[in-house]
Amino acid sequence: MNKKPIIALLAALLPGISAAHTLQIGQPLPVATVTEHGEITLRGDDIAYQNWNTSQLGGKVRVIQAIAGRSSAKEMNAEMMQAITAAGFPAKQYQTTTIINQDDSIWGTGGFVKSSAEDSKREFSWSSMVLDAEGQVHATWELQEESSAIIVLDNASNVLFVKEGKLSQDEITEAINLIKSQL
Repeated sequence: MNKKPIIALLAALLPGISAAHTLQIGQPLPVATVTEHGEITLRGDDIAYQNWNTSQLGGKVRVIQAIAGRSSAKEMNAEMMQAITAAGFPAKQYQTTTIINQDDSIWGTGGFVKSSAEDSKREFSWSSMVLDAEGQVHATWELQEESSAIIVLDNASNVLFVKEGKLSQDEITEAINLIKSQL
């Protein structure tokens, strides 16, 4: 009996099981580029956008929070973001980069997602924020829709930790300890 058709049928019926991100522990972060919107920058009180690429990430230990443009995705790993803030990592060695997939927002809310990201940049001017209008990063890395991914990188942009969905308290502790070990 040929098992391939059964496996293919199961993969089609259970996409959550068959879909897996392309991020591998111990490997460089796969190259991704955002040209539609991109990195949010401040010029005085004005917001500007510039093209963004993963090649800009080297030189610091980083946590990438890649989220769908939905409040539920942002809230999913709020505890992790609070733990990072509480840890007080040195800015010269550490940076959080939030990548917001505007393409994965509730229909009709794309403008709200954009203005909310811009407001967050104004409030947290030191933060690194990328607005991905077309979902290029999520597509390149094959991330889950309507979710949040936490990725810890060393200063050479090698993946040390990756988890899609809500992190448990043990996973938060593991990620924070990994960051500390790299500083």
